[in-house]
Amino acid sequence: MTHPPAAPEYPEPPRYPQQPPPAPPNRPPAQPTPSQPSYPLPSAYPPYPAYPQPPQAAPYAAQAPPVPAPPMAAPPVSAPPAAAPAPPSVPPLPPLPPGVGDPHDPRHPHHISTDHGRIHLAAQQRRTDVTAVGSLLLHLPNFLASLIVVGLISLFFGGLGFIVVLAWLASGALVFHRPTERALARHVLRLRYPTPQERAKLEPVWREVTARAGVDGRTYELWVEDSDHLNAVAAAGHIVGVTRFAMDRLPNGELAAVMAHELGHHVGGHAWAGLLGYWYALPGRLAWRLLRGVTTIMFKVSRALSCLGTLILAAIVGIIAIGTITFLYGLPLLILGMPYALAAVGRRAELRADQHAAGLGFAPMLVAVLEKMHYQEQQVQAALTARNGGVPVQQSALTRLLTSHPDYHTRLHHLQPYLAPHGH
Repeated sequence: MTHPPAAPEYPEPPRYPQQPPPAPPNRPPAQPTPSQPSYPLPSAYPPYPAYPQPPQAAPYAAQAPPVPAPPMAAPPVSAPPAAAPAPPSVPPLPPLPPGVGDPHDPRHPHHISTDHGRIHLAAQQRRTDVTAVGSLLLHLPNFLASLIVVGLISLFFGGLGFIVVLAWLASGALVFHRPTERALARHVLRLRYPTPQERAKLEPVWREVTARAGVDGRTYELWVEDSDHLNAVAAAGHIVGVTRFAMDRLPNGELAAVMAHELGHHVGGHAWAGLLGYWYALPGRLAWRLLRGVTTIMFKVSRALSCLGTLILAAIVGIIAIGTITFLYGLPLLILGMPYALAAVGRRAELRADQHAAGLGFAPMLVAVLEKMHYQEQQVQAALTARNGGVPVQQSALTRLLTSHPDYHTRLHHLQPYLAPHGH
């Protein structure tokens, strides 16, 4: 049984004159000879070792056209989301100023080394500077107005009204409550947690910034905003957020300058002071909006009735307003000027945060970031001008007074002492 069968006893079928004898199990199947014109599989289907093409499929392949090669290249389209291109809903990143170069090149002049040695933590991790104190003082009239509103609401609860007032006063501690901060970051600021790839990019830079500042970086949480604008945010007591643009398009030195600026808001007390003032002013603001809406509706109804009704309603509103101002010693008039004063304090807080970043050695990088921000502002202004028929859109004086950030030239002017050579 070990001898192969003799050819005369088992003749080859006449319809398969070129079929080779079957190969042993331990040998690969024989390949068709080049003289077989009816077997185009080797040219139409590249041979895969794991999936050899059976010979009996050749007649079908000769009848049906071979599957084209492009569908074989479909797997790159279904690649994992991390390697796939951005979805169509996410707009492309806007261009940077000309001549910027590759931000991730280690030879970039604003690339910094994040390999630091031992970290020396400062004895004072936080402080409340003059800007934060000024913000709290300016929010005091809003706080008193809100206290009156909450006191009026508490009257509906009878003897338990004082509990409502005490609960509102104690609610300011939520500013430093971690779950509340996370809800604020996610639902109000529209931030999200960074992906593992983004975290691997952000955390070394953040460690370098906090090491220079002597701050424990684990105290704060890093968040990302899906935005194509160069921006960052410091909120509540522990939130530091950067935009996708800043993370992907800036050298790590400039990204460190942005994060050092936001750290300056935290260590100076600007973030928690501003949020605390806003929280305690919220009942008064809601009451003011409600009163304004009701007054507008009443004026529309009175105008529909008669002019006499409008005059009577205007007289009633005027008497109430004068009585309120007299009773509260002009407090409502003071509240009307608070937005302008708070905007001025906000501009001062931005300059102090710039100085904090420059003091850590990021002054040249921060100047480069400001130049990019100025470039983006010019692009937006050019688009608005083109949309307005070529007429430049000018901001009014009141609008400029309500701006919370200084202009580019003012910020650059305050950074000049940090850019000058030492000893001059």
